[in-house]
Amino acid sequence: MIRVIGEGEFGRWPLGLIVPVQDPTPFSPFSPGEWSGSLVRVSQAGYPAVELAITDPREVSSAGLEALLTQAELRLVATTTGQAAWKEGLSLSSPDEGVRERAITRIQEHMRLARDFGAVVIVGLLRGKSGEKGLLKQSLRACAQFDPAVRLALEPLNRYETELINTVAEALELIEDLGQENLGILFDTFHANIEERSIPEGVRLARDRLFHLHLADSNRWTPGFGHLPFPKVWEALEGVGYRGALVLECLPRPEPRLMLSAAEVRGRVGLG
Repeated sequence: MIRVIGEGEFGRWPLGLIVPVQDPTPFSPFSPGEWSGSLVRVSQAGYPAVELAITDPREVSSAGLEALLTQAELRLVATTTGQAAWKEGLSLSSPDEGVRERAITRIQEHMRLARDFGAVVIVGLLRGKSGEKGLLKQSLRACAQFDPAVRLALEPLNRYETELINTVAEALELIEDLGQENLGILFDTFHANIEERSIPEGVRLARDRLFHLHLADSNRWTPGFGHLPFPKVWEALEGVGYRGALVLECLPRPEPRLMLSAAEVRGRVGLG
């Protein structure tokens, strides 16, 4: 059974930060290496949820991770897979069958780890910057069927990062064609600001296929330092009954410290 964060566990829309495990990411105030200490800092900053940027999940012990999360009183809500794209050149849509197979295997390894925590596995840049949509569909089917109890969240990315799946409508078309119940959408406010007619409309279109949500402002800075209409986003989320997490995937600007207070972030974007 797929486990979903509920209101009785961490409240409505628990906020989370990204922690890199093996390789750096520009979307975190933390550095890899001492990631166990970063988990403690996430908790101390008032965030109940965490998303882990993991290049190779085989290097992460499930039992060890569980102990760290329990100690920090954090819930793992997602693992992100994109680092394997830029570091190893893995792609689910590559014309090279060997590259595709390695990408599929990598997603499946994330799914093995995520299953123990009820976490979502994100498919972002690992889909490829260009390629055949048919090959992407074949790969996603193989991933989704590997373990129907683990949710996969396909992220519409803006046109400057990939040619494949830029909008919620495009993602839904692919998802509905595959017919896999554990395949849904990661909605990112930064990408949606570029590609969707309106961010709230994009949320409403995703509806029950909305598995996960990334927050960044219009300039990809910390939420509250751009011009996105976040109160309208919350209204749309409420309307579709979303009860997942909101994870900050933004540049730590204008200052990293501004990400390290969940209460301040909530206040800036009107979450109370």
